[in-house]
Amino acid sequence: MPGTAIVIGATGLTGQHLVKLLLENSDYGTVRTVTRRPLPFQHPKLEQTVLQMEDDAALETALKGDALFCCIGTTIKKAGSQAAFTAVDHDIPVRCGRMARKNGVPQYHLMSSIGARQGARNFYLRTKGATEEALAGMNFPALYIYRPSFLTGNRGEFRFGEQLSQWLTPVFNFLLRGKLKKYRPVKAAAVAETMVKKSKEDEAGMHTVYFHL
Repeated sequence: MPGTAIVIGATGLTGQHLVKLLLENSDYGTVRTVTRRPLPFQHPKLEQTVLQMEDDAALETALKGDALFCCIGTTIKKAGSQAAFTAVDHDIPVRCGRMARKNGVPQYHLMSSIGARQGARNFYLRTKGATEEALAGMNFPALYIYRPSFLTGNRGEFRFGEQLSQWLTPVFNFLLRGKLKKYRPVKAAAVAETMVKKSKEDEAGMHTVYFHL
């Protein structure tokens, strides 16, 4: 019987690709998106839950299904402060994880970042690492952590660092060889494809997924 996939961060670059792939996948009969604003399209399998992420009751009700995918993320510049960044990239994934675990969701798929580590000097990477550690302590039957490098694709907004990365991708790919391949820029669509593939494999335990290896 087809399952239910839940997507947080469905309006972002990777999340948009992910929703499309899940809707096309016969393993999922329902794709539930949890967003602050409606998606600009409809589909027979798409179930949109529009809410404020601070609404615990509504959020917990939405987080019931067979696999939870979290692609939510921002930048410190866009968030406006380190505290605001933490509220998005750490607090939301962790709160959703606790609720999903309580509801018996067996799989959690988190898009993190290359270099994420709780003890990292870089605030961004330290926050990502803290998120990973918090989820690891929840003992999901299957937890997948995806650690892409710079994401490429049509984001719909200008981010200089990521645009520069796309321009320099041929140079990066030439220089980053061997064990350094995992630092190469990666297409957001490829990350989404990997997330769907891993959800179908459904291997028990915690798995950290790198790209270009």
